This record gives sequence, structure tokens and C-alpha cells, in this order.
Amino acid sequence: MKDLSILIGGKAGFGIDKGSSMIASLLSRLGYRIYIYRDYPSLIRGGHTFTIIRASENKVAAHSDKVDVLLALNQDAINLHKARLKENALVIYDSDSVKSEGTGIALGKILKEENATEIARNTAIIGAFCKAVGIEWKILEDTVKKYIPKEADINLKVALRAYNEAKPALKIVALKQPLLPFFTGNESASLGLVKAGLDTYISYPMTPTSPMLHFLAAQAERFGIKVIHPESEISVMLMATGAAYCGEKVAVGSSGGGFCLMTEGLSFSAMAELPVVIVLGQRPGPSTGLPTYSCQTELHFALHAGQGEFARFMVAPGDAEECYYWAQVALNMSGKYQLPSIILTDKTLAEGTFSFDMNLAKPLPVQDPVLWDRKTPYKRYLNTDSGISPLALVPDKDATIKANSYEHDESGITTEDAALTKTMQDKRLRKGVHLAKELEEYETVKVYGNANSDTVILCWGSNKGVSVEVASKMGLKVVQPIVLEPFPLNRFKETLKGVKKLIAVENNATGQLASLINGLGLKVDAKILKYDGRPFSLEELEELLKGALR
Repeated sequence: MKDLSILIGGKAGFGIDKGSSMIASLLSRLGYRIYIYRDYPSLIRGGHTFTIIRASENKVAAHSDKVDVLLALNQDAINLHKARLKENALVIYDSDSVKSEGTGIALGKILKEENATEIARNTAIIGAFCKAVGIEWKILEDTVKKYIPKEADINLKVALRAYNEAKPALKIVALKQPLLPFFTGNESASLGLVKAGLDTYISYPMTPTSPMLHFLAAQAERFGIKVIHPESEISVMLMATGAAYCGEKVAVGSSGGGFCLMTEGLSFSAMAELPVVIVLGQRPGPSTGLPTYSCQTELHFALHAGQGEFARFMVAPGDAEECYYWAQVALNMSGKYQLPSIILTDKTLAEGTFSFDMNLAKPLPVQDPVLWDRKTPYKRYLNTDSGISPLALVPDKDATIKANSYEHDESGITTEDAALTKTMQDKRLRKGVHLAKELEEYETVKVYGNANSDTVILCWGSNKGVSVEVASKMGLKVVQPIVLEPFPLNRFKETLKGVKKLIAVENNATGQLASLINGLGLKVDAKILKYDGRPFSLEELEELLKGALR
């Protein structure tokens, strides 16, 4: 068996998330490529939480509806997911609280006899899983010590009890291929920002980007960065512009509701030409919507957020390696062109876990801004051919460095003069023109699948993984625009030569990328839209595509 899916489910507070990471680690050590899909309600305790861990010989970035193994920590996990079971699937359950066919392990009894806490039941059922699929005890022992170092002894006791009670059922074969680490999209984007020279990360917690705040705060000393948690998203954005004014490379993170509060600061960063990178993790709305679920509904919002007209850089990576790479590009471009950059993610990408292959993430040099040459009196907003004004950084005794939200002249002095207003607006917009030209050297649009197919799946962001895998099976072509502003229209048109049918696959109700494409004079022939907060599964997208092709 070289491609399998394991579902572990229970109520919030049962340690499902950590349990899924431990299972992924076990399988990764056997040479498998990993993808984890997480599904959880916005509750601290209660409700139903589950994850699907997919392990494959090949790189994967999508989940399957059908599972080979079900690890049920409560009755809901059986009742809600029994329809997912493949023929001859392995079911391991807590026989003290669950009624089912399969392998029952008295987890409650084990916890009570070992004086272990409730959360240790996830370790116990993983012990039974390892025995059932032929994973050696030593590998599990090492994994428990890695993930639960402070309570390793008691967790190893309950895991060993369950391990000894279970019986072999499936055989997972170790693969002879290099081991890869695995990261979430949030972690990959964080590492990319750090690689590009991030100085400060500022954020108010908001799902699905909260884990970036936690991850970077935990690693701040190691990375040599500052991590700040202010009282609101308004404060986040204003602190970020202040840090940028002082010459720091700065990024912030939020979701749609928080980004709403940042939009005035976003416009200020554009007018004052202060570079800030914004990681915008999408989730369903309007308003609070589904706080812990996923969507792709902020494309147009991010494209047009903020009053006035100004250049911005916006990118939508599709997997862990792209999060890492394009986060670097975003920080570089934001700093070089002194404008805001937006990295669009969503819950599926941000909190999904992927095996990470550094060979797929091209190395990028750290770019430093153009600095004042000190040969002429300093003008913060010097009108140049590129629109990029050389920088002086505070404190500099030889320069007066202004940051003005009002329209201003080259020195930063407020103006309402008509001719000067036009001159300075043209200067700022020229940065977008030069940015678009530079991006021609980057792979801003990617093509996968059957290059000769005249039917194309158009996708963006987290739909890359499921689209590419289904297209490979169906013999179709996939086109994935990664940079969405400035949109790489010429390159995108090149990818569509000879195409007879263009099908947009999106997680929103209105087809936002399709609308953008249609507005650029191109025709999207069909739309496959899913907007219930859940991503497409492999089986679901395949059936929907078959329907669209009839």
C-alpha cells in the first residue's frame, strides 16, 4: 500500500491536531509524502473535530473522501464518517465509549489504570494504529518523545498498552526515498519571510493566520526577529507602517475581518510609500461567517481595498513551497518598490500540512532598498523614472525624512496643487509598471498536466493540489496564475493558446478569478464553485469536471 488515508476524529479537546501530526511524522519517517486536511468547529471543547492524513509515494496536496483507516475516539467519528470507509478499511475505536465493528481498544480503562489525562487517549489509539499497520515500536517511541517531551513517560505507557492489545491488520511498506520535513502553509510563509530578511512580524490573532504569530513568536530569538501582538488590527497596521518608516522589513497577518480594519493603514502605506507585507488568510464570510473554515472570497477585496488608486503586489501561492518562495518575493518587491504586498492564503492552505521539498523552492537573494547617495539634498519622494525614491533611514542627521498621508511634494510637504498632485500620482503608479516588467522574469503563471489538452482547469491558491491531481488522472491541462496583481496578462494568454474550453475551479459563490479573467477580455466557459467552507476532495472535483465536460 503506497497511498493511504487515515482519518482520526473525536471532540475538540481530544488532541486531534497533535495526534494527526504524530501520525504524519510516523509515515514521513517511512518515506511517505504527507498532506493533512484539518476540519474543526470554532469551539474550545465539544463539537466534532477530525483530520485526514494522506500518505503517498508521490507528492500530494489534496485529500480523498475515502479512507483506509478510521481512528474513532468517540461515537460521532463512527456515525459521521462510516460512509467514507473503503472496502476492508481498518477501524480502530475506543471500546469504552464507541460501538462499532473493527478493532476495539479499551482506551478509557487504559487511561484510568495508568492515571493518565483524557488527552492521552490520542496517543493510545496511535499506539494501536502502529501495531495494526506494522510500524515498529521504536519509531513510535521516538515520535512520542519528540511531540510530547514533558509528558513522554505517561504517554508511552498508554501507547504501549494499546500497542500490545492491537493485532496486525494492514501492512504499510517503508519507501526507499529521501525523508522530507513537513510544514503548514503558515509555517512555510513564515520561513520565507525570515529567509528574505524579515525584521518584525506584527499580528492580532485571527484564524487562519494565528499560527504564524505563534510560530514566529516561538522562534523569534532563534530567527533574530521581533514579534508583536498589539491590541487590534488597526494598531497592527499602524505599527507596521511605523516600523517600515524606520527601515525595518515588516509583515503582518490577519483574515478578512481584521484586514477590513487595516485598509486605511493600507492606503497610508501606499501614499507614504512605506513597504508592508500583509498575509491575508481567507475564510468564509460575510462578517464572522465560518471562523474555522475555508474559502477564496477575498480576491476582489484585496485587489481593491483602500481608498484611492495605487500600485500593489498580490500573490496567491498554492502549496508549501510556493508559500515559502513567494513570501520572499513579496518582501523583496514590497521593499524595493516601497508599496504594500499581499499574500493571499486560505484556511486549507494556511493550516494544511505538506511535505516540503526545498528543491521545488528556488533560492532567492535578499534585496535591499535603493539608498540615498548623499550627493544632493535629500528628498523623500524624489520623482524618478521608475517611481522609486532613494531612501534615507531614521535617525539620519543629514536628512529630513517625512511620511505624509496627505498629497505632498518631493520633500514630503503637503500640497493641493493640481499639477503637482498629478505628478506625484503618476510617480507612484509608475512603480506598478516597473514592477510588472520585473515580474516577467518570474514564473508568475504555472502549467501542469497534459500540455496538449484543449480543455483547461483554471485554478488559484489552494485548489492547485486537487486540480493538478485530478487533471493528471483525466488527461487535462491546468493553468495556475500565482501573481494576481499586476496580473501577468501576456504570459497568461500564452498558456491558453489552442484552448477550446476553460473551466474555473474556485472556493467561492461568484467565481472571482473567472470574473477577473472575463474583465481582462478572456472567456471562462464554465465554473465549478464550492462555497460551504470545505475544500474540494479528489472524488468530488473529478465528478464535477465530468459533468462540466458532458
